[in-house]
Amino acid sequence: MVCACCKAKDFTSLLSSYSKTLFCSSFKIMRRAILTILHLYQKFFTLLSYGSCRYYPTCSEYAKWRFEKDNLFSAFIFSALRVLRCNQLFAGGIDYPIIKKRIEDVVYKKIDVDYWLVPKRGNDFYLIKSFKG
Repeated sequence: MVCACCKAKDFTSLLSSYSKTLFCSSFKIMRRAILTILHLYQKFFTLLSYGSCRYYPTCSEYAKWRFEKDNLFSAFIFSALRVLRCNQLFAGGIDYPIIKKRIEDVVYKKIDVDYWLVPKRGNDFYLIKSFKG
């Protein structure tokens, strides 16, 4: 299976795309493992300290959104910074994740919306979860 970032055009790029595919698939496995750990944390461990997060969305939900929509390195860094800010020294409040995304080739069709991208500036967007009722 070749992901979109690894399409090959000739033999040399085929070899490099094979290594990229292994690299990308290992990141997908790591992302899935991190999301599973976050899901288990939200399901079981937050019952012990319900309502103790100072921010909306909660730190675990913020990390989950980051790992779903951002690359692993920046998701880890921003999630760690968010957890470090979640204490009595900071006021808390609403703190949506901000992601960089280039909007190109918009296709208008019926879709299921998981996240809304609300423009901040340039290619920066607030990531807001769409709750299904």
